[in-house]
Amino acid sequence: MIRNAEPISSEQIQEPYYEPVGQEIEVFYKAAEHMLPLLLKGPTGTGKSRLLETMAYRLNRRLITVICNEETSSVDLVGRYIVKGADTVWQDGPLTIGVREGAIVYLDEVAEARPDVLVAIHSLTDHRRSLFIDRTNEEIVANKNFLLVASFNPGYQRGFKELKPSTRQRFLSIDFQYPKPTVESKIIMGETKIDERISSKLVQFANLVRNKPELGLAETISTRLLVSCALLIQSGLGPRLAGRTAIILPLTDDSDTIESLQDVYNLIF
Repeated sequence: MIRNAEPISSEQIQEPYYEPVGQEIEVFYKAAEHMLPLLLKGPTGTGKSRLLETMAYRLNRRLITVICNEETSSVDLVGRYIVKGADTVWQDGPLTIGVREGAIVYLDEVAEARPDVLVAIHSLTDHRRSLFIDRTNEEIVANKNFLLVASFNPGYQRGFKELKPSTRQRFLSIDFQYPKPTVESKIIMGETKIDERISSKLVQFANLVRNKPELGLAETISTRLLVSCALLIQSGLGPRLAGRTAIILPLTDDSDTIESLQDVYNLIF
């Protein structure tokens, strides 16, 4: 799935809310300055996509997001011939558009894509900064504003799909972890305007669950889920129902685990 965004003007829209948890903004600026590709590593819902939206706003660049899955191929990124009327014409893919125009191209969960995707981006991640389209026999030198960013969830992918060391070493890396409780509470308040007492309780619950690997959750509680829960509470839904709807049920289908999570949540709320 591909999401396109036009360059954002400060007169058009407010800057996306983002609370730094380290020096990721400084690193991003330097990567853009030196045209170096970036790999964002970390669990789901820890702010990777929001950082991209914020930096695209600040740099006033178009952000093109490609949500990768096992069906994503190099053709999806580079482009293909399509039938248009009586003619067959070439249509650029999102990566090619970004290379030509100087956009930020974000490959979300890049390890999920087919191996030929990684082959296609290799020449964009070294000194060449170029893209060769074999179907049109064209080599495109990347616009100076082009920036390639990918994300990877090592915890989720372990034992399933891994990025090769040779691929990892083509990127600068920013490590995303769950924020410290005070920072995470601030993020929830900043996103939802919820009371600090409620945001602190949500963070308390999240950290209790994150420290219980015996629950066997494929993914633990993300900051994104806490924000969704806070929005429901802020809009008038009861805290316990909001927690069940926005946090507990999205995490698991196992009835025993749901009951355990609900018991812990009810003790806090």
